[in-house]
Amino acid sequence: MIVKMRKVTVLASKTSVDSTLHDLRELGLVHIRHLRKPHADYIDTVKKRVSRIDKILNIIEDSKKQKELSKEELVAAPKEIISLFREKNKLKESIEELKSETDWFKQWGDISKKDINNLADKGIFINLYICKKKEFEKAKKNHLIYKIGKIGPNCQVIDISRGKDKDLGFEKIEAPEKDLSSLRKKINSLEQEKKELENKIKLFSIYRNCFIKYRDKLLNKFEFIKVKFGMAESESLAWLQGFCPVDSVPVIEKTAKNKGWGIVVEKPDNSEKVPTLIRNPRWVKIIKPVFNFMGTLPGYREYDISFWFLLFFSLFFAMLVGDAGYGVIFLMAAYLARRKFKKAPAEPFFLIYTLSLATIIWGALSGNWFGSEAIARLPFFNSLVIDRINSFTKVNQDFMIYFCFIIGVVHLSIAHLIKAFRYLNSLKALAEIGWTCILWTAFFVASKLLVGRPAPDFIIPLGVIGIAAVILFSNFQKNIFKGALSTLGTLPLDVISSFTDIISYLRLFAVGYATIAVAAAFNTMATTTGLGGILGGAVAAVILFLGHSLNILLCLMSVIVHGIRLNLLEFSGQLGMEWSGQEYKPFRE
Repeated sequence: MIVKMRKVTVLASKTSVDSTLHDLRELGLVHIRHLRKPHADYIDTVKKRVSRIDKILNIIEDSKKQKELSKEELVAAPKEIISLFREKNKLKESIEELKSETDWFKQWGDISKKDINNLADKGIFINLYICKKKEFEKAKKNHLIYKIGKIGPNCQVIDISRGKDKDLGFEKIEAPEKDLSSLRKKINSLEQEKKELENKIKLFSIYRNCFIKYRDKLLNKFEFIKVKFGMAESESLAWLQGFCPVDSVPVIEKTAKNKGWGIVVEKPDNSEKVPTLIRNPRWVKIIKPVFNFMGTLPGYREYDISFWFLLFFSLFFAMLVGDAGYGVIFLMAAYLARRKFKKAPAEPFFLIYTLSLATIIWGALSGNWFGSEAIARLPFFNSLVIDRINSFTKVNQDFMIYFCFIIGVVHLSIAHLIKAFRYLNSLKALAEIGWTCILWTAFFVASKLLVGRPAPDFIIPLGVIGIAAVILFSNFQKNIFKGALSTLGTLPLDVISSFTDIISYLRLFAVGYATIAVAAAFNTMATTTGLGGILGGAVAAVILFLGHSLNILLCLMSVIVHGIRLNLLEFSGQLGMEWSGQEYKPFRE
C-alpha cells in the first residue's frame, strides 16, 4: 500500500542551521523539498570532485593490497590519473593511425617513396596503378607492366620504365613517405610509452577503496550542502520543508521539542509533488524487482497494484511459458543461484520460485512437459491433466480462448472496482460500476463472435445500464445535460477500446500454444536425427539443448512483451494510472 504522507516544515535559528540539519539527517525520515534552487561554489566543487572519482573508478583496477592517502593527495590524485589516462588514449590513437599506415605495405609490399625516388635518380621509374583486368591485359602488350596482386575485382599493377613522365591512364597509387621499418620503430616506441603510462595508472589501484570512501564522504557533504542552501531564510530564521510518513510524525515532533525547533505538520495539497513510499507484506514485496526493472512507480495519489500485479503476473507467466519442465529448470536455477549469492536481496529469488511453481502447476494441469506428448501420457503425469486445458487436444482450443476472455474481463473489472471503491462517497463510483457492466457486455459479445458461445438474455439491458451510468456519472455536475455531453464525445472509442482490451488477452493462449509447437518441433527433429546410432544421438542431444534453450529465451521475452504489458497497460490503463511517482528518499546518512 502507498503510505500516507505529511508535509513537514522545520524552523531553526540561523546560527543553529548546521546542528539542526545534522540532527534531522540522523533521524532519516524527511524527504526534502527545496524551497529555493541550491547554489553555492562548494556544490560545484564537490560535483567536479565526485565526477573525477567516478571516472577514475572506471579506469583503475582493484587490488588486494590497499593503502590510504592524505586529503590533499585525494584531491590531486584523480587529476593526475585522468591526465595519464588521456595521454594513454592519445598514444593509442597515434598507434592506431600508424598501424593503419602499415596496411598499405600489406597490399603493395615493402616499398616507400624514398625507394622509388632512389631508383628514379638512377633512371628507373616505377609507377603503381589499380586497373580492371581487361585494361591490364590490353596494356601489357605495349608496356613493361606486371600484375602483383588483386584488390577486390581490380588488379594491382607496377610499371617499370625509363620514361620520367609516363602515365598509363590508370588510377595511380602514391607510395607512403615513411618506409615500413621506420613506421614499426615508431609504433614500438609509442607502445612502450603507452605501457609505461599504464603501469603508472596501475600503481593507483592500491588506493581504490580510499577513493570510494572519499567519494561517499563527498556525496554526504554534497547532500548536506544542497539541503542547507535549499532552505528559505529571513533575518534570523531559516526553514526547510519536506515530506514524511504519517507514522513518523510523532518521532519528528518529539525531536523538535527536545531540540527547540519550530515545526508545522499539515496534509499535502493536491497540487504538490509528494514522494511515494510503498509498504507491503514480505510475500507481496517479491514483485518489487519487476517494477524496478521497468522503472515504474505509482504516483502518491495513484494506486499500489503490487498484490494484483503479483497474482495475475504469476498466472500470465505460467500460461505464456506453459511448460512444467521449463518451470522445474527455472526453480532449480533459482535455488542454485540463491545458494551461491547468499548476500543478494531475497526478493528476486522468491519471485522466481513463485513464477516457477505457477508454471509447474499450469504445465502439469495442461500436460506439457518439454513439449512432449509421450511424457504427458505417462500414468502419473496423465492423472494430473485437466482435459479442458490439455495442451495436446485441439478440440479444446475454443475453450482456451474463452478462458482467456474470462481472465481478461475479471482482471479489468477488478481495476474498475478498485476505482469505484476509491470514489465510494461520490457518484463517480456508479460510473465505474457502469464500465464494469460494459466490460462484461464486451466479454459476452467477444465470446459469441469468436468461439460461438451463446450470449445471455440480459446482455442488452446490461450494456444499456452500463452506458447510461457512464454517461450520467462520469462527469456529474449540476447541469446533467452538459456533463453527459462531455462524456459522449469519447464514449464510442472508449467502448471499442474496452472490447479490444478483452480481445488482447487472447495472446495468453496464442503465445502459450506457440511455445508448445516450437518445443514439439525440436523434439521431432531430434527424434528423427537420433535414429542413426551414437553420432545421431549426439546430434539429437545438441538439437534438444539448443532448441529448448532458444524456446526458453523466447518464452522469457514473451513474458516481458505480453505478461508485463497486460498489467502495465491494459489493467493500469483502466485504473487511469500514469506511473508518475517520485521515490521517497529521506535525508539521511
